[in-house]
Amino acid sequence: MSQTGASISFPAGSGSAQREGYLVHPDGNGPFPGVVIIHEIYGLNENIKDIAHRFADEGYVALAVDLFAGRNRTICMFRFMGQMMFSSLNNGSLDDLKSSLTYLTQQPNVDAERLGAIGFCMGGSFAIAWATNDNRLKAIAPYYAANPRPLEAVERLCPVVGSYPGKDFTTPHGQKLDIELDRYQIPHDIKIYPGAEHSFFNDKGKSYDEKATKDSWQRVMSFFREHVG
Repeated sequence: MSQTGASISFPAGSGSAQREGYLVHPDGNGPFPGVVIIHEIYGLNENIKDIAHRFADEGYVALAVDLFAGRNRTICMFRFMGQMMFSSLNNGSLDDLKSSLTYLTQQPNVDAERLGAIGFCMGGSFAIAWATNDNRLKAIAPYYAANPRPLEAVERLCPVVGSYPGKDFTTPHGQKLDIELDRYQIPHDIKIYPGAEHSFFNDKGKSYDEKATKDSWQRVMSFFREHVG
């Protein structure tokens, strides 16, 4: 990793509230595509920062959003899980993500026409819900994510590359999403990894699966090259 990441803050909505994140620029002047990275329930940890650097290595300006910053972590966890499972199309977290993307497009080396998002579990669920009503996103990469309610909202999705473990509570979500995206003729690549477990992409966790991680990352990079640029 040759890039230097920096902790940043950005305005949330039209008020004075600020949200925090971790921003990494690639080497060079750009313009570069941009990607928003949405953490799972463990927050903006070293694993998520590493993912931001990996995207920068591939030529993306990467912004990892911290949805827990300045908030009670336990309360956030319960609220976010509720948002993910029951009201994912209408919640403040999606507003924060839209604000993060606006901040990203304001970076002088970002091409505002080439934007994507990736998220894990809770973050992957938010990525899907967010993309149903923000057409700035050209592709998303949800990992072990829940689908929005109503499911018909995915008719408005951008192209999707999704990765799900086998025998996980999110596995049927991935299978249903695959069917719906076929129905609506939205470009997609949904893959179930039978031997993998939840959070398999987290190389700092006990469920890390190197084979599934490498394969899914290659799929994400290929898909983003095609649809984000």
